[in-house]
Amino acid sequence: MKAIGFKKSLPISDPNSFILFETEKPVPTGQNLLVKIEAISVNPVDFKVRQNSAKENALETPKIIGWDAVGVVEEVGNTVTLFKKGDTVFYAGDLTKPGSNAEYQLVDERIVGLAPESVSASEAAALPLTALTAWEILFDRIRISKEKDKGKSILIIGGAGGVGSIATQLAKKVAGLTVITTASRPETKQWCKDLGADYVVNHADLVNEMAQIGFKQVDFILDFVDVNAYWDAIAELIKPQGHIASITGSSTPVALNKLKNKSVSFSWELMFTRAMFNTEDMSEQHVILTKIAELIDKKEIRSTVNQVLKGFTVENLKQAHAMLESGKTIGKIIIEY
Repeated sequence: MKAIGFKKSLPISDPNSFILFETEKPVPTGQNLLVKIEAISVNPVDFKVRQNSAKENALETPKIIGWDAVGVVEEVGNTVTLFKKGDTVFYAGDLTKPGSNAEYQLVDERIVGLAPESVSASEAAALPLTALTAWEILFDRIRISKEKDKGKSILIIGGAGGVGSIATQLAKKVAGLTVITTASRPETKQWCKDLGADYVVNHADLVNEMAQIGFKQVDFILDFVDVNAYWDAIAELIKPQGHIASITGSSTPVALNKLKNKSVSFSWELMFTRAMFNTEDMSEQHVILTKIAELIDKKEIRSTVNQVLKGFTVENLKQAHAMLESGKTIGKIIIEY
């Protein structure tokens, strides 16, 4: 099969930042599915892994990355129970396994869902990683429920990005929250409003911007940009006994002591945790993806695809990475095979 990978962590402008190569088509065993891929999306995790996996020494064999795909099940392992040959599925995969930048991929059925039926492969490919991340951060980490939290306020830092775009919709449509997102450009502000944000504020002066719309504090805050860059504002804006969650990580310690007097909770979210550690509830991602597909088919939420590149080529993958690295993308970039 054809695959695209890299042997060395190089700038995306370098001719060898990605290379096309041939490798053996994998054979599924156990709970694995062999999926013939139809479309993929590109996420910030992709370029971060590319930039950091082979900084010092070149790899012997190219590394295949990519963590979002839609495709058709071609073969199933001997203990698979959830899917059959011919099913169209979508998934984000496992950070520790070969990724979706290939013609075929093996993926554990417990982190796979049947793709929504009402949208194209490109629209479905935009969903898995961001939808799983947004669902887990809202409903598994903070444990928001419509019954107890309807009408409460949530601030989403980075509303126009991939995860923010889905989190805005889930917070509004599924949880019934009052949603405030950050965005600074006219096009990103409009994108957030179109997805259901009640208010859009500029992240450059967060505390004052929030005060201007009547919110000195909020019940929940999600960080999808840079937790330490906004930490002072976050600590000031969160209500006593509120909850903050972040996906961004930090190379320096987060000053959690600033939350103590308010008895505020803080959570990290990494969508890959369940697969990386083979957790007892790993199959919960199958359940979440099934729910996301239902919400899409009922038109309660929509895909966040914003650009589609045609053709599984090195050039298209380089273009998608360059666009993401610019930090100015809205929604999701898709590569259609």
